[in-house]
Amino acid sequence: MAATGSEKQGAKAFYVTTPIYYVNDAPHLGHAYTTVAGDVLTRWHRQRGEKVWYLTGTDEHGQKIMRTAEANDVTPQAWCDKLVEEAWKPLWEHLNIANDDFIRTTQKRHTDRVQEFVQDLYDKDEIYKGGYEGPYCVGCEEYKLPGDLIEAEDGTKLCAVHKKPVEILKEENYFFKLSAYGPKLLEFYEANPGFIQPESARNEVVNFVKQGLEDLSISRSTFDWGVPVPWDEKHVIYVWIDALLNYATAVGYNENPAKFDETFPANVHLIGKDILRFHAVIWPAMLMAQGLPVPGRVAANGWLMVGGEKMSKSNLTGIKPQDLTSHFGVDAYRWYFLRAIAFGQDGSFSWEDFTARYTSELANDYGNLASRVAAMVGKYFGGELPAATADGDAEKAIHEGLAKAVSVADVKIGEELDFQGGILAIFDFVKQVNGYITEQEPWKVAKDESEEGRARLATILYTAAESLRAVAVLLNPIMPETSQALWESLGAEASLGTLAAQPVQSAATWGQLPAGATVTKGAVLFPRLEEPKKD
Repeated sequence: MAATGSEKQGAKAFYVTTPIYYVNDAPHLGHAYTTVAGDVLTRWHRQRGEKVWYLTGTDEHGQKIMRTAEANDVTPQAWCDKLVEEAWKPLWEHLNIANDDFIRTTQKRHTDRVQEFVQDLYDKDEIYKGGYEGPYCVGCEEYKLPGDLIEAEDGTKLCAVHKKPVEILKEENYFFKLSAYGPKLLEFYEANPGFIQPESARNEVVNFVKQGLEDLSISRSTFDWGVPVPWDEKHVIYVWIDALLNYATAVGYNENPAKFDETFPANVHLIGKDILRFHAVIWPAMLMAQGLPVPGRVAANGWLMVGGEKMSKSNLTGIKPQDLTSHFGVDAYRWYFLRAIAFGQDGSFSWEDFTARYTSELANDYGNLASRVAAMVGKYFGGELPAATADGDAEKAIHEGLAKAVSVADVKIGEELDFQGGILAIFDFVKQVNGYITEQEPWKVAKDESEEGRARLATILYTAAESLRAVAVLLNPIMPETSQALWESLGAEASLGTLAAQPVQSAATWGQLPAGATVTKGAVLFPRLEEPKKD
């Protein structure tokens, strides 16, 4: 594919980040949900011909990590190394996550830059020394406000997220003057209404900031597993300050100015809603204090629920993604959660819902369409794609339906992060093509061996195959393996080049699949599901 202007050296990359995940345990469906969403978003923009940078990684400091390591009788660094190399990185590879970088907060490229950033704030008088006492949740690595707590039956104060008792901590700390940035943040939110998504998350943050911000403790002195405060090594930098800075350190902050200028700030921070305030309040305030540009958007996805509870290891509802991919396949896994759950809203997972959607939409609507078209081209034209010479109103409707699907999907996925809406637009077109074949009845038209009959049959099958060519392009960011298989079965690899080089916008340009292409019926894209084994 020819380079577009946005690919040229020096152009600003479309920069997307996931949260950097705590390595206190192996990843579950909730972690994978956000990471797959980021992968689909960046693959989509790559297929627009844009320069893209996709970052994920792991958060490896803090009291929670230290305690987990101690419970497993290893050092914190050994624990982090084991989890990253044996659980996190292998899962992202298994799920076909095409990240450009993987940042670990124990890496020197990160820790050195964190110290420099904090030192700069200290030198600018944005940080001062003080003391603090309050309820602290180790799981959240956060001091809690009264409104963040719930009460157990015995009166014990619990973290509302983890449902575990908070600890009352009293220690000497260094504080960032966060309170001074309340008015600036509110002004910024007003001028940039799309900065926080969804709207419910934006309203929550605006109301929180309007109540008045307190200065933020940015160091801890009761444990030592963290980045030392450069001017006072009895303290380590608060894990959230350390973690947020990964978005800058990973792209060359204070180390590679050219890379930094071409990448930073992030266009989209994908996060879970439970870490919204860190990203929508503390992070932009830190950047404002340092005179750096703020991100384009903070998009908070909802929680995955099982049995009415947020999916997490702490409440024992964590499910391994491999439990599902081994049954449904990786592509179906990538598709399902973005299809079934509106991004930004909470959503419930069930095995039964996944099975029903897989069977109805993937196997029957999409997979069966691909098999039928290939089989008919093979049966009636010896596997050689015929030319369309008898277009009519039915074909015109297909052309228009495709143009609409591409336009809607491009806006929904590429701009609005409405993955569900984009996928629905694509599958509405798949349904339209199925309806077209049902109405045109090519198996009956094939009985007419006249020149007009052959031309009509050729047109029907070309229209169906060309529709599938476009669907392969549109679904490639979501389901790359099956899209590639379909692309090859249509003879597109030989005639049009690689699938990854096809711009998503080009899907709407009718007639790209050339007559004469060799169409083969490959393996079934979405095989019939086997009954899950009972324990």
